[in-house]
Amino acid sequence: MNAEIVAVGSELLLGQIDNTNATYLSRQLNNLGVNVYHHTVVGDNEERLYKVLETALNRSDLVITTGGLGPTKDDLTKETLAQLLSRNLVYDKITEERIIEYFKQRSRTMTENNRKQALVIEGSKIIDNHHGLACGMLMTYENKKVMMLPGPPKELIPMFENECIPLLNRQLSNSSFIQSRVLRFFDIGESQLVDIIDDLLETQTNPTIAPLASDGEVTLRLTVKGENEGQNEQKLDDLQDKVVERLEPYFYGTGNDTLSKSVSDLLRIMDYSLSSAESLTGGSFSTELTSLDGASNFFKGGFITYTNEQKHELLGISNELLNKYGAISHECAEALAKQVRLQTGSNVGLSFTGVAGPKEAEGKQPGLVYVGLSTEDELVSYELRLAGSRSNIRERSVKYGLYYLLQWLRKEMKKVDE
Repeated sequence: MNAEIVAVGSELLLGQIDNTNATYLSRQLNNLGVNVYHHTVVGDNEERLYKVLETALNRSDLVITTGGLGPTKDDLTKETLAQLLSRNLVYDKITEERIIEYFKQRSRTMTENNRKQALVIEGSKIIDNHHGLACGMLMTYENKKVMMLPGPPKELIPMFENECIPLLNRQLSNSSFIQSRVLRFFDIGESQLVDIIDDLLETQTNPTIAPLASDGEVTLRLTVKGENEGQNEQKLDDLQDKVVERLEPYFYGTGNDTLSKSVSDLLRIMDYSLSSAESLTGGSFSTELTSLDGASNFFKGGFITYTNEQKHELLGISNELLNKYGAISHECAEALAKQVRLQTGSNVGLSFTGVAGPKEAEGKQPGLVYVGLSTEDELVSYELRLAGSRSNIRERSVKYGLYYLLQWLRKEMKKVDE
């Protein structure tokens, strides 16, 4: 079954909201073994919508529309589709009663345009909406399937997961499964990564490998298609082993893993504590860690030492060091990491100091960053030369700090295992 997703709404074309529904639906359909060949976005215009739907029905087995089912005049999806299919719109009594009850419970008057949401295309199967007013619909037209879903993700997602997936499973005539796995890498460019696994890319058939670069990271999506889910998973395992064997220093997780989650998992496993001293990042590192559930189990706290005075007063960094080497230096980064570790009694101290820009500081160019790491047995700092905007330099500094910390934690884990 080949599918097309048609998102309806001028706000999507204007960039006022992102088309997250299409991304979500593509992932879900992929898991069901349905090929998604087209994404289309069309505004609230009856003529253009008609042509888009006509094209979709001519080239796809399954057409899923999102949006345009609301009560206002610019909600045109079901009216336009009914015209295209030469079918009438009729009131669905159950949906209408639910809408009436909704307004009654809230002591509000239901207007005629709200009643419009109970109109459905004749002959369609109603898909209940338990999180909103507009019901979904599924219909057959000349051996094609058309599914209509509401636009708000808070309504679409539960409707699709609870109502639509069972419906689609019954419609599918084959038992093939498409399964994917995402591998995540840091501190390596896409071109370098691709070069290292070039032979795997050249010979790929099933599973396949697709690289994608974003936000200073690189991901690989492994995809396999087959009739046995267990065998599919084994194929993904085997391919992942081959890829990670070559890229192990840069590999940090799978799926929705983040660098901060990978770090926090190892800190918990090893029962290690962490603290931080931040200058140019201004608390971003602490924010990243404390956004995780249970962060208090491993993160003792952080200091924002944005000025030299605060570096001296809060963490005791000597004026002699600051005058001799400057705040933007290996020496300062190491002193900050050591002092924050000692003052908080943590196993690990991490520090960030540098120039985020846009102007230079201490005669040093924006993008020069030092990350310090201190443990009982080790004191080290890393120099970074980052490009981009002020916010981008700060964000990437935090990621590099997490990456260096992850590398150290993995090294410690190997010592324990040995």
